[in-house]
Amino acid sequence: MSNIFKDKIFKNKAFIPFLTAGDPNADTTVNCILAMERAGADLIEIGIPFSDPTAEGVVIQDANIRALSNGMTTDGVFGIVERVRERSDVPLAFMTYLNPVFHYGYDRFFERCQKLGVCGIIIPDLPFEEKDEVEEVASKYGVEVIILIAPTSHERVKKIAKEARGFIYIVSSMGVTGVRSSISTNLDEIVAAIRENTDTPCAVGFGISTPEQAKKMAAVSDGAIVGSAIVKIIAQYGENAPDKVYEYVKSMKDAVMES
Repeated sequence: MSNIFKDKIFKNKAFIPFLTAGDPNADTTVNCILAMERAGADLIEIGIPFSDPTAEGVVIQDANIRALSNGMTTDGVFGIVERVRERSDVPLAFMTYLNPVFHYGYDRFFERCQKLGVCGIIIPDLPFEEKDEVEEVASKYGVEVIILIAPTSHERVKKIAKEARGFIYIVSSMGVTGVRSSISTNLDEIVAAIRENTDTPCAVGFGISTPEQAKKMAAVSDGAIVGSAIVKIIAQYGENAPDKVYEYVKSMKDAVMES
C-alpha cells in the first residue's frame, strides 16, 4: 500500500473534499483546490467531467455538463493539476469513469498522474471483479485504484477489503451522490468487517453535507468525503466561490477532527 495514504492522509481523521474540474472554469477550479488545502483538506478529489456520470446525482451531473460545455477535457484537467502543482503538493486523486481513462490510454493516463503526483483514482463504474486490467497499469506508475464498498453483504465486504489499496471508499447509502438529510446505513458493521480483514484506511462518502454528519461518519471510520455540497457552493458563487469553499471546508475539517 502507498505510504502516502496511511502515513500522510490518514495519520489523523481525514477530510476529503471533491469538486468537478472546469466548473465553472479552470481558474476557479485551481483557486478552489488551493482554498481547500488552506482550509485543511487532507486529500482532494478532482472529478474529470464525463457525459454519462452514472453514480452522480443532479448536482454533480449538472457540474459535469457545465464543465464539458465550457470545453473542459481530460488534457485540460491535467493542465489544472499542473497549475496546482506550481503552488502546492497537496495530495490529489481523480474521480472519473472508465471510458475517459480507456480512451486516453491507460499507460499515457497513469504516467501523467505519476509525473503530477496524483496518488489515486476512483472509478465508480469499474466492477471490482474487473479492476485488475486497470490496477496492473496504475500500480506501475504508483497510482492506487480506490475501491468503493457499498452497503452490501458481509462476505462481499470482506472480499473487497482484503484486496483494497490506498484507502477504501465506503458508500454511505445506496443510490447516487447527493446531499441527504440523514444517513441510516449501519456503517459500524461495514467498518468492523473491513477492520477484520485489512489495515487499509476507510472513509465514508455520499450524502454528507453538515459538520454534524461529517463528525459522525469520521467517528466510525478514518475520515469523511464530501462532494455535492461543495459543488453546490461553486455553482452558486461561480468565480467568487473559493472564499466560500474555504469557509465550508474548514468547518467540515474542524468537525472531523473533533470526532
